[in-house]
Amino acid sequence: MNILVAGANGHTGRLLVEKLGKSNEHDVFAMIRKPEQADELKNLGAKDAVISDLEGDVSDAPKGMDVVIFAAGSGSKTGPEKTVSVDEEGNNKLVDASKAHGVKHYIILSAIGVENPGGKIKHYAEAKKNADEHLKASGLTYTVVRPGGLTFDKGTGKVEAKEKLEDPGSRDIPREDVADVMIASITEENAKNKTFELLSGNDTIEDALKAL
Repeated sequence: MNILVAGANGHTGRLLVEKLGKSNEHDVFAMIRKPEQADELKNLGAKDAVISDLEGDVSDAPKGMDVVIFAAGSGSKTGPEKTVSVDEEGNNKLVDASKAHGVKHYIILSAIGVENPGGKIKHYAEAKKNADEHLKASGLTYTVVRPGGLTFDKGTGKVEAKEKLEDPGSRDIPREDVADVMIASITEENAKNKTFELLSGNDTIEDALKAL
C-alpha cells in the first residue's frame, strides 16, 4: 500500500518512516513542509517526499494514497493558535482531502486524557479531541491512538491498549512502541474504527489490538 506520514520529520514521524521503509511491505511517503528535509527522509526509508504545509493547502497531499498516518504536532513550545492551526485545523483539512481522494484508512496520533481537557495543556487537549471527532465523523475508516506520555526509551513491544485505561496516572510509553502500534493498526482489522488509550504494559502489540 501507499502510506502517507504527515509530520514525517517529527520524532514519531521519523520512526514511522524508518520502520515502514525497512519493512518492504508498503511504500511510505513523507509529508513535509521544507523541501530540504526530503533527502534525509528518503535515506530513512521514504520512497518520496510530499511537500505540503498543514497550515496551507493540503488538498493534493493524499492523492494516490491508501493509508494516511497523522503524526504531526505543533510542538510543546508553540502557543494555542499554532496548536489549533496544525493539530486541529491541519488534521481536519487532511481528513477532508483524504476522503476526497478515496483514502482507505486514516490513523491519527492523539493523546490520553483528551476527553477531559484541563490544566496547562487544556488548549492542546481540546484541539486533539476536536481533530479526533472530525475524523470519526468523516466517514473514513479510522484508528485513533491515544498514548500516554511519550519517551525516547527503546521500545519493549509490550503495551496496554483499551478504550479507557484504568488509572493511567503518570505512566508513559516509548515512542517506538507507539509507532509500532500505529503500523500494526494498518493491517489489523480489529483496530479499524476504534479509539483506544495506550501505555506500556504486558501484552504483545498483536494481542493488545486483537483484544480491543
